[in-house]
Amino acid sequence: MSVQVYANLGGVEESATLGMTRLAAELKAADLPVISLSAGEPDFATPGFIAEAGIEAIRDGQTHYPPAAGLAPLRAEVAAYLSQECGGAYTPEQVLVTVGAKQALFNAIFTLFGPGNRIVIPAPYWVSYPPIARLARAVPVILETTAADGFKPDPDRVAALFRSGARGLVLNSPSNPSGAVLSGAELDRLVAIAAKYDAWIISDEIYHAIVYNTEHASVAARARDYERVVLVNGFSKAFAMTGWRVGYAVGPREVIAAMTRLQGHINTNTALPCQYAALAALSEREPRQRAIEEMVLAFNRRRDLLLKGVAAIPGLTPYPPDGAFYLWIDAGRWCDSLGANSTGLCMDLLDNERLALVPGEAFGADRFIRLSFAATEEALTEALERLADASVRLGLR
Repeated sequence: MSVQVYANLGGVEESATLGMTRLAAELKAADLPVISLSAGEPDFATPGFIAEAGIEAIRDGQTHYPPAAGLAPLRAEVAAYLSQECGGAYTPEQVLVTVGAKQALFNAIFTLFGPGNRIVIPAPYWVSYPPIARLARAVPVILETTAADGFKPDPDRVAALFRSGARGLVLNSPSNPSGAVLSGAELDRLVAIAAKYDAWIISDEIYHAIVYNTEHASVAARARDYERVVLVNGFSKAFAMTGWRVGYAVGPREVIAAMTRLQGHINTNTALPCQYAALAALSEREPRQRAIEEMVLAFNRRRDLLLKGVAAIPGLTPYPPDGAFYLWIDAGRWCDSLGANSTGLCMDLLDNERLALVPGEAFGADRFIRLSFAATEEALTEALERLADASVRLGLR
């Protein structure tokens, strides 16, 4: 059947991370020995105390419609958590509970921006930022970053884009895909520049708890002095709750109220048992901290394993991530050897080495590849061996 796709989806392609994960799953279903390092999903089980809270909510009959803005105790707990852990000063009325952080991002961008509004998006960026901007009829303005800058946005270039009419800036720290983490001083400067031009900042902090040898600086503390800030976070990464689909947005009351109206017409609310599980994740401080620390220690071991292993493979340059659980790799020499861009390279690796990675082209930075280390050390070791085999096949030894 032929179906016409209307302009609402113009320029919106399938998520590259989901697409590569889907291809890998199809090959696995055909009993091929695929190693998939494409998905942005912790390979840990949801901590037991969180899962039990969700199960208990179901047993207690908490299976009906909650308020569109979210369960009142959860909104209060999010406000308290951001105040205690991130230096914020929020009230429950400033919190909207969403179906994952992705919906919080959509609601924020769709509410704050409209046709022709320009939004600065530093590259490499998470794959969904530009499509979400286009769905709002806004214009994503891609700001390239470099390894020399630590893959962080140059404040002077951000200021120049604001002077030329851009109305917003999307920040992601720790970054997916590069693992870059903005320092407090770097974040302060970007907020000051936004304040000078009355621009909105949308700060995606979904990986805030996963950092290595550094500290996470949150926009929450800066929102005390500059109100045009929407913070987006959720439970998927820090608590291994990807399938529970609970996120949140925090910002000015008027903005959160408008985002809540929008949500009421899109999905009504977030599943109530899942909200009770999220409430347990924040309210049970000691088991929460213990679960996060154990996961970050495991990620750190894998990070070190991969940095050493990839650095020994000819033609690949890995950049040490300060946060998240991805390795961002310059594979330009491999692209040249193959005569392809990063998408062609990743398809080649999937076809020949049965190794699923995500091309940098999807993140706005071609000639790079992203490798997720949300996998066992055994799988990562095997992946390194397959990359080494590929380097021989491509004539790079």
